[in-house]
Amino acid sequence: MCEGDYMSKSIIGQTAPDFTLQADDGTMFDSTSLHGTWRVIFFYSRHNSPTCKRGCLNFKEQYELFKSSGCEIIGVGPGTYDKLQEFKKSIGDLPFTLLADTDRAVGESYNIPLHLGKFPAKSSFVIGPDNKVKYVYDWLFRPRRHVAKILSQLSSVSGGD
Repeated sequence: MCEGDYMSKSIIGQTAPDFTLQADDGTMFDSTSLHGTWRVIFFYSRHNSPTCKRGCLNFKEQYELFKSSGCEIIGVGPGTYDKLQEFKKSIGDLPFTLLADTDRAVGESYNIPLHLGKFPAKSSFVIGPDNKVKYVYDWLFRPRRHVAKILSQLSSVSGGD
């Protein structure tokens, strides 16, 4: 297991950090609005990179399965709101919210490391209605397998709810 895997997985069983960030529609998103629900918060490392685009599109393709499980999807990326807007425009319509983590404070609160001192790791967190982190998946180079793993674990930890 690499250090990055250990760092983000170290919060399994802990209360998910709350945060407020600017959303892709310009509003401020408060994570406490999702308390009491299942949710996946996924962090991607760079706007417009092929792997991050594929990760977002995989969530889009499987969005109805997540919704049918009562699960919300939230994407968090680094950088400015303007870069987030450019990314959203390039990728097309997404049925879930993307958020701009401009200073990486939220990524750091989820223990997401930087690779090569520059690129945030790509990680997803399954969070339960009790606001506890149930599962973490680090998806550095495997965006296609990533969403299937998250769906499988969501079914496992939620008891199929």
